[in-house]
Amino acid sequence: MRLTSFTDYSLRVLMYLATDPDRRATIAEIAAAFDISRNHLMKVVQFLGQAGWLANVRGRAGGIELAHAPEDINIGGVVRATEGDPVPAECFDRANNTCGIVRACKLKGVLAEAVEAFNEVLDQYTLADLVANRNALARMLMSG
Repeated sequence: MRLTSFTDYSLRVLMYLATDPDRRATIAEIAAAFDISRNHLMKVVQFLGQAGWLANVRGRAGGIELAHAPEDINIGGVVRATEGDPVPAECFDRANNTCGIVRACKLKGVLAEAVEAFNEVLDQYTLADLVANRNALARMLMSG
């Protein structure tokens, strides 16, 4: 299963902030650390804030920070929120499905099982697990 760039960037933002959860960061510094577009990150940060994972602080000392401790942010929940309903094949898309064998095909069940297994694995991890090597990550990200 391939994650969208929106999900990838969401996880990167969360990981960046989790490397030093007591510090606020700016969209500009995160964009520079990962060499990705500020415009894309603005949308990601807005979504993560609305979803309750980020706290956006305005003003001179403002920036973005985690709204919860890294151990309280479940990776499976983030991925499901950013990806939406899984559509690994056309038969999962009720509105646009034109497959002629859908009523007899067993592929949809197999793919549904695979998506469930994928989600079960992600649900076993928190943001804290992804940044267990936080010092090494911070050195790499901050060296820019």
